[in-house]
Amino acid sequence: MTGIATPSKRRLLRIGHSPDPDDAFMWYPLASAPGNGGHQPPMLTDGPKIDTGSFTFQHVLEDIQSLNDRAERAELEITAISIHQYAYVANDYALTTCGASMGDGYGPMVVASRDLTLDDLRSGMKIAIPGKRTSAHLALQLLLGKDAYAHEVIMFDQIIPAVASGQFDAGLIIHEGQLTYGHSGLKCIVDLGKWWKGKHGLPLPLGGNCIRRDLGDSTMRQICTVLLRSIQYALDPDHRDEAVAYALNFARDMSSNLADQFVGMYVNDWTINYGDDGRRAVDLLLHDAAEAGITPSCGTIDMVEPG
Repeated sequence: MTGIATPSKRRLLRIGHSPDPDDAFMWYPLASAPGNGGHQPPMLTDGPKIDTGSFTFQHVLEDIQSLNDRAERAELEITAISIHQYAYVANDYALTTCGASMGDGYGPMVVASRDLTLDDLRSGMKIAIPGKRTSAHLALQLLLGKDAYAHEVIMFDQIIPAVASGQFDAGLIIHEGQLTYGHSGLKCIVDLGKWWKGKHGLPLPLGGNCIRRDLGDSTMRQICTVLLRSIQYALDPDHRDEAVAYALNFARDMSSNLADQFVGMYVNDWTINYGDDGRRAVDLLLHDAAEAGITPSCGTIDMVEPG
């Protein structure tokens, strides 16, 4: 470990993220302390792999809807968040320029056990969703219309079995379910990332990372620098295998190759920096959501740069 400050002098920061392979992969270089709520990491490393400066990071692993709820209460210093939810917490948090999950021509899917049309989905069929303020649900509302379909929130990792068993007519799947739904005999009705790309020519913003504003501008930039280092370390070809091996501990019934494929979908150049297209995509998604009466307007979206 190459941190400058001694452990006793470092500031403890809680970083919330989902217990899934892509988040585990990019925050593996920070892993050193167990979570203080939600899921405990199934494997801890022997300490951070990068210089964390004056900070120590404590991982808090929870599903994205729970993290969205905690963000509304401004509980965690750093947290993953659905871009959908950001419209509700922009006063307390600022998005970081790194750490995004973008669906570039792919993304959350509606799956079912039989062929359905979009009109079928609007006809009173019951759709299982992973959270009301997930970006997946926002995209589905923009496609089908606000309140145009029946839905029920269940845990994201229970959606595929619930649809396969006939409990729901269809399910909105996120995370690695996008690669494994076929194993349960399900069919993709619509890929929301593909739909968005075809409509706007932009990636679909799904998740971001944000830092609580009360930490102050200078500290926020310092934290963003460490987060960027973590992502860059994990993506470095010299370290990717070890980061994927760590991520496998969070991969539900996935092989190493499948986990690596999933990580590549959501930890990539977009994760290093939104860039102009990524920022436009976030602006457009939240603008469309506000225009449709789904979310409040959050105005100009500022982002924290490393520094």
